[in-house]
Amino acid sequence: MARRGENIYHRKDGRWEGRYKCGYNDNGKAKYHSVYGHSYAEVRSKLAPLKASVTASYAACRLTVKELFAEWLSAVKLRVKSSTYANYQMKVEKHILPEFSGQHFDSLTVQMINSYIQRKLDAGLSAKYVSDIVIVFKTMAKYAAKIHGFRNMLTDVTLPKVYRKEKPLLSNIQQWKLCKYLTENQSPTALCILLSLYTGLRVGEVCGLMWGDIDFDKSILTVRRTAQRIRIGDHKTQIIADTPKSRTSRRSIPIPRFIMKLLRDSRSDDNHYVLSDSEIIIEPRTLQRRFKSILKKADLPSVSYHSLRHAFATNCLQAGFDVKTLSEILGHASVETTLNRYVHTSMEQKIKCMALLELKAYLPSELSSDTLQNAPKFRDIERV
Repeated sequence: MARRGENIYHRKDGRWEGRYKCGYNDNGKAKYHSVYGHSYAEVRSKLAPLKASVTASYAACRLTVKELFAEWLSAVKLRVKSSTYANYQMKVEKHILPEFSGQHFDSLTVQMINSYIQRKLDAGLSAKYVSDIVIVFKTMAKYAAKIHGFRNMLTDVTLPKVYRKEKPLLSNIQQWKLCKYLTENQSPTALCILLSLYTGLRVGEVCGLMWGDIDFDKSILTVRRTAQRIRIGDHKTQIIADTPKSRTSRRSIPIPRFIMKLLRDSRSDDNHYVLSDSEIIIEPRTLQRRFKSILKKADLPSVSYHSLRHAFATNCLQAGFDVKTLSEILGHASVETTLNRYVHTSMEQKIKCMALLELKAYLPSELSSDTLQNAPKFRDIERV
């Protein structure tokens, strides 16, 4: 009887198949070969020497986890954004090295990493954040397998299950109250909040927006940079204006007419940031604090700044946008991201959709057309 983890399966054609790792491809992903037999015992006996020979073929590893991470970080620094590198470095130094610094890489086991994952979850870190840490670890392990031929001990490590929580959003009435407050209390901050609500700009993107990024003739803004604070070593940080989050994040967005009027009234030098009206960058955390303060003054519930982007996506679909257009406006690489993460439906919207169904769809087909025509519609039925 095949046991879990042996990679031996009973095929539909009656034969037994066993799979074993035979190395790694250029991306550090494990490659497999198969052997076949008429019974489980036959396949198992064939696999044993093959697995042993593959294990023996791995290069001997005398490097520690700390040494390999130092090498990997030096290599990856040449091909990623400075903000991405700073993120990798922070996770390695804060979360991985304190646990595995002096550990020899070839002594790692799946059980050790799984125990580490559980400890991080028990410490209160979210499943998403722990997954990000483990992905950094697994990426380094792929590098070690590709460059040095070391056995990738982390291939079979499973990431913790991530459950996405529904973000609280402002209702349509609350959004109207927010817009009313912002237009009556105009400021660079109010203008940037309106831009996020009506163009879907991320907080870093609106902080990095300059007046020169806006084409006042065509009413189009171009996302060219994102502002963020990164670590630069020795417990120091720095605010930078880096390239957008991804290739698709660099995009051009048409601006609604009433927002354009506000922009024209506030227009400043092309080399000034819209939020600061100067050459000084204001970091996203500052804008987030200002947003919280405005919500309180407008007597609105506290929501995250990123909820404005979610509200924009939901409003666009309810207004009839096609998903592909919306996905490009948001700067997503795929429409799946748009639908799965940024579209929320309210109970009011669900009721409207259900009201599109007519009662006649559930009536017997033998009823006359006159009867069907006079039948009440869902929209006419009083909701209790």
